[in-house]
Amino acid sequence: MVGFLSVFHKSKTRISFRVYSAIQHSASKFCYRHAHLSNSINPIISPSIRPNFGSTISSTLFSALRYLSKHPNFSNLTKRGTGFSLFCVLGGESRIFSSGTLLNRTSFRNPISNGRLRSFSSESYRESINYDVVIVGAGPAGLSAAIRLKQLCQERDVDLSVCVVEKGAEVGAHIISGNVFEPRALDELLPQWRQEGAPINVPVSDDRFWLLTKNHAFSLPCPFDNDGNYVISLSELARWMGRKAEELGVDIYPGFSASEILYDGNDKVVGIATKDMGVAKDGSKMENFQRGVELKGHITLLAEGCRGSLSEKIMRHYKLREKEKAEHQTYAIGIKEVWEIDEGKHKPGSVLHTLGWPLDSKTYGGSFLYQMKDRQVSIGLVVALDYQNPFLNPYEEFQKFKQHPSIKPLLEGGTVLQYGARTLNEGGFQSIPYPVFPGGAIIGCSAGFLNVPKIKGTHTAMKSGMLAAEAAFGVINENTSMETYWEKLKKSWIWKELYRARNYRPAFKYGLIPGVAFSAIEHYILKGRSPLTVKHGKLDHEATDAARLHTPIQYSKPDGLVSFDVPTSLYRSNTNHEHDQPAHLHLKDPSIPELVNLPEFAGPESRYCPARVYEYVPDEKGQQKLQINAQNCLHCKACDIKDPKQNIEWTVPEGGGGPGYSVM
Repeated sequence: MVGFLSVFHKSKTRISFRVYSAIQHSASKFCYRHAHLSNSINPIISPSIRPNFGSTISSTLFSALRYLSKHPNFSNLTKRGTGFSLFCVLGGESRIFSSGTLLNRTSFRNPISNGRLRSFSSESYRESINYDVVIVGAGPAGLSAAIRLKQLCQERDVDLSVCVVEKGAEVGAHIISGNVFEPRALDELLPQWRQEGAPINVPVSDDRFWLLTKNHAFSLPCPFDNDGNYVISLSELARWMGRKAEELGVDIYPGFSASEILYDGNDKVVGIATKDMGVAKDGSKMENFQRGVELKGHITLLAEGCRGSLSEKIMRHYKLREKEKAEHQTYAIGIKEVWEIDEGKHKPGSVLHTLGWPLDSKTYGGSFLYQMKDRQVSIGLVVALDYQNPFLNPYEEFQKFKQHPSIKPLLEGGTVLQYGARTLNEGGFQSIPYPVFPGGAIIGCSAGFLNVPKIKGTHTAMKSGMLAAEAAFGVINENTSMETYWEKLKKSWIWKELYRARNYRPAFKYGLIPGVAFSAIEHYILKGRSPLTVKHGKLDHEATDAARLHTPIQYSKPDGLVSFDVPTSLYRSNTNHEHDQPAHLHLKDPSIPELVNLPEFAGPESRYCPARVYEYVPDEKGQQKLQINAQNCLHCKACDIKDPKQNIEWTVPEGGGGPGYSVM
């Protein structure tokens, strides 16, 4: 093993280090590990520190701390009351290795005992690390905000400390490949992206739109206007943007779940706290227990993606939806696979969207099929979560879709590389809440900027992050108000774009054919200038009918060639959670599944979940009881949205858990 230490970011207010190590396994594959040390004071340490360490990961980290302790300027790091932290990634899993206040330089102990990481700090308090701006979520919105902030620092010759905390084990780990990307916002943020190696190199070459019946496909005029867009891996783009952000001096902490909002005495948000680690399933503290860290900032930006847990709490706490009289948000679940197909069938840049079969005429949704580079195809089905039939199973509808005679031939002989699922916002313009709260703002899909008729939200998410960054910079440096974010948003192309598209999705509450007709008039004739704004229907969970009103749906068994069972698909998602931890899926009333959901709705949670997290199994008396397999969770958030009685609360698990989508 080779290890070295390097200073990777230094500003007027903080200095950060990373300890890197590469461990060569017997299979001759390298596993890269790094530790992140940061401190909020102003020592001057040479960026040329690159010592070699020992032959085990424990000795590497121990030696790193010992080496630092001998540095002439290290005494500044260890004064009583000085915040000091060590963030490390071990085997792809991030851990807070040491946090709190180092009282002296002789208190170091071997950090690993019985294979467990040990903390140097007391368990009675949380370390607090101060930043100018704290961003939750390393997706396109959060990274765009971070990059824009640092650009403004360079333009104005000032220095702001910015950090991004990400619950995935690495940047992009919770973003599955396959996206038709509109580069408008990226052109504004990083105009030289083409010359700087951005992973955007497959332009849309063919754009089709079909209406499917069980055995036929009918071509329709294509409303998506993908000229100038690209078929990309969004996961790969996020990783590239993460590197760009770090080059500018942004601190990115992957593998840490933001679980708590921090308020001051005036009810203003002052940052977030990460989730405690090393808590057993029964709530007891294990040997490796580690308190979470408080990341405090003048401004906190929430970029958690659709149905972000902290964003939802903030909206309720400050009544942000009521403040603008915004309608409720509506959602859909998207289920996706990435395939590798035969070379002779592959057409890079080909884009296909469909409506109709296999969904019934009262259920809004459709499919997508994007042909990426390297013989890869991203294919998926989107199902609106206001569907009525409790027997509908979105996962099984997706398996059925792949059997369509116009789809199956493309996949035959291919191999599935990845599987994943995620909810997406569909409320559009009518559902945008007031996005500013005391001490910060909500950006990206957490606020709901998806353009439904385009089926695109990355460009709007990025632009919202950029606008919020400009507002945050003004707050800190020019004593302006964060409300300028809202003002900028309403003057931006996001607002105009979503306003023009506002009636497309709610029109489908009347059914497939009326929805297609109305949306065609809106798109081709009125061009978004209708004097009417159509309201959404019921909330998604209220739309579920009683089971007695429907007949159970009989789905075919998977053939193992183009359709698969849930365990097989789940394996392809690389989903993993620490088994011995409290379930992150909470039942507000544990009796509701057996007393309400099962008798009235036939246990819909066993079907709307695409990962078999919820199962009804007989107990010792033969009575059906709900079993929660939290370790299967894909973090799609469907349960938090669709449960008929809103009895399930999705919270963040330990950092680093969940799916592990790799770069394709």
